[in-house]
Amino acid sequence: MSAFDQIKYNADGLVPAIVQDHASGEVLMMAWMNAEALRRTLETKRATYWSRSRQNFWVKGETSGHTQQVRSVSVDCDLDTVLLKVDQVGAACHENYRSCFFRDVDDAGNLAINDTPRL
Repeated sequence: MSAFDQIKYNADGLVPAIVQDHASGEVLMMAWMNAEALRRTLETKRATYWSRSRQNFWVKGETSGHTQQVRSVSVDCDLDTVLLKVDQVGAACHENYRSCFFRDVDDAGNLAINDTPRL
């Protein structure tokens, strides 16, 4: 049985994809994939996701130039989350930060910008 058949997609046919920098281990972003996005990613080694708002595929960096070359793909123990390890070129975040996780939550629940580089 292939991974495509074993992955547990949600009711919309999507699975969360966590993206991690291959070299540093830094978590860069989270996006959604369906089976076709995963197939395209494995075939091209270019991170391909499903846009819930546009209802279409998008290849990371296709318009921005901030590409993700996929080095490996893993799934978690529950088969309901995908992990992509990538070589990131430029910002992973659409707000031009290296990582989408540029805000920290303090003990009081307040948000603050952390030291994630803005590119």
